[in-house]
Amino acid sequence: MTATPLSRRALLGGVGAAGLTVGVAGGALGREALAADPTADRAGADERAAGALGRAAVPFFGPRQAGITEAAQARVQWAAFDLAPGVGRDGLRQLLRQWSATAARLARGETAEAAENQIALDAGPCGLTFTFGFGAAVFEKAGLTDRRPAALAPLPAFPEDAIDPARSEGDLWVQIGADDALVVFHAFRVLQRQAAGLAGLRWQMAGFSRTPGATERPMTPRNLMGQIDGTGNPKPADAGFEEKVFAGGSDWMRGGTYAVVRRIRMLLDNWEALPTDRQERVIGRRKSDGGPLSGGSEHTPVDLTATGADGGLLIPADAHVRVAAPAANGGATMLRRGFSYADGMAADGAPDAGLLFVAYQADPGKGFVPVQRKLARGDGLSRFLRHESSGLYAVPPGAPEGGYVGQQLLD
Repeated sequence: MTATPLSRRALLGGVGAAGLTVGVAGGALGREALAADPTADRAGADERAAGALGRAAVPFFGPRQAGITEAAQARVQWAAFDLAPGVGRDGLRQLLRQWSATAARLARGETAEAAENQIALDAGPCGLTFTFGFGAAVFEKAGLTDRRPAALAPLPAFPEDAIDPARSEGDLWVQIGADDALVVFHAFRVLQRQAAGLAGLRWQMAGFSRTPGATERPMTPRNLMGQIDGTGNPKPADAGFEEKVFAGGSDWMRGGTYAVVRRIRMLLDNWEALPTDRQERVIGRRKSDGGPLSGGSEHTPVDLTATGADGGLLIPADAHVRVAAPAANGGATMLRRGFSYADGMAADGAPDAGLLFVAYQADPGKGFVPVQRKLARGDGLSRFLRHESSGLYAVPPGAPEGGYVGQQLLD
């Protein structure tokens, strides 16, 4: 009997992405299984939980692309492709039609039409999502310069950036996420092979987040600095969320969003040399539980005016939570969805590890740009970070049933 796919949105309770926040569906289902059958052993419950997690499916078709408001999965592949010379608008349409059809099948847990390597043949969809975006250069190549959005203007240079052009930008951006590494890699390889002759790989990056079920209760994950990361992320239920994250207007981008993608290396040797109390003052939150230094628990609103017995600010003037706060940036808001990465050792002998950061917003000029300018000038955390690759992409609305991503632009 074929199992009915479980909606990942149902498994995660509709939780919006929060930086590195991820649901723990597997752990929750395991506890439910034990409650229903007190004689069941832990291994048996874990097996049932894992099976349900594998069946989790996120619909590909819909008004918005998947992989934006869903909680971050355990694994991700990012990639950028450049169109082959002479491909033009028709070739771009052909590629996106093929990619969309394949993504819809794989998201349902079906096989791809074209020959594949059967890497994930014995796995379910595992919450597989695909997100596609257009880089600025693709519009000229496809003869669509007059339809390139003004919000896709190049990002400015920021102080201390060390951007590698070979690992930045690109005509097409693809994000593939799932809760199983083989499922993610398989999906990427299928799309890469289907692009042959139409687009070539420019760069790719792999990241990870907490595995569902790794904690006894849902918790905001920690980044590689050991800090709880994602507490202050906006949620779909928040007032103004739609207007700040998704594009308005009446053109083909209505209901879409803009993704700023950054590979941010963490200077872990330097960071780990700091005592915990110094780390906490750099961030503005306690490392143990994520509570703000102004008092309270993780989700207590940060009080930027709070002072100690000596009259000094409890949250330092250059603390990350202060400098990055929307209130300190004219209300600028981004929906962050990040993953950790670890790529061995860098040329300087330090860990090549950090954060694959993506921020979704209605207008980068009003979201990422002013916030990053302020962070680059006054954030104490910036001394321990190095932005090494960057990209800006127009992420169109979702594909209609039987249609393809980008149809509003290309048809």
